[in-house]
Amino acid sequence: MESKKRILIVDDEPQITRVLRTSLNSSGYDVRTANNGQEAAAMVREWTPDLVITDVAMPLVNGIDLTRRLRVDYDMPIIVLSVKGEEKTKVEALDAGADDYVTKPIGMNELLARVRRNLARVELAEPVAQVFEVGDFRIDQDAFRVAIRGQDVRLTPKEFELLLHLARNAGRVVTHRKLLNAIWGPNSVEQPEHLRVLVGQLRKKLETEDSPHYIITEPWVGYRLEPSGENGRGI
Repeated sequence: MESKKRILIVDDEPQITRVLRTSLNSSGYDVRTANNGQEAAAMVREWTPDLVITDVAMPLVNGIDLTRRLRVDYDMPIIVLSVKGEEKTKVEALDAGADDYVTKPIGMNELLARVRRNLARVELAEPVAQVFEVGDFRIDQDAFRVAIRGQDVRLTPKEFELLLHLARNAGRVVTHRKLLNAIWGPNSVEQPEHLRVLVGQLRKKLETEDSPHYIITEPWVGYRLEPSGENGRGI
């Protein structure tokens, strides 16, 4: 019998942890809770969850510092909870190593969907494949070739790098800072216009409609690749 996936909830608000624990338990997950980042770090070492859901604002060790600590030794998905409008906090959490975020007040269906997607990504992840397929995309790193639903797409080296980085993190938000650093190096993080131009160029080659289905903008945060097209639509 397949064992239940383990999820650790980290939040200092008892009402939130109670609601999340009840919903996740009902969905078939093995759930434990922690009141702050310090307690959570100790529990991760002892229990090794498959996924962590953490609030950002907490006493002792907050969610961003917890994420940094966990990323030193662990690669399980981390979903952060943040208050609506705190774009700067979301970016800090994602740059610290978080995989995803959900805005409070929490929509339970959305949270469950993000939990499923992040767990599925881990299960399907392959170690450094030179040719890999994700959704509608087939990417050959050695040959610098990309095909969408069997159709080859000609990309410049920078466009290829951008798509590759997004594809390696398919379904997850990648911050502007991470993309700039990955493509142009650490000295380019203060020049986001480079990224906007490159994303626009790549979209013209991937999308057939004005509204993007593959490269989705997360306002003030970064970009996310939906490899099968948003809402199942693609070119």
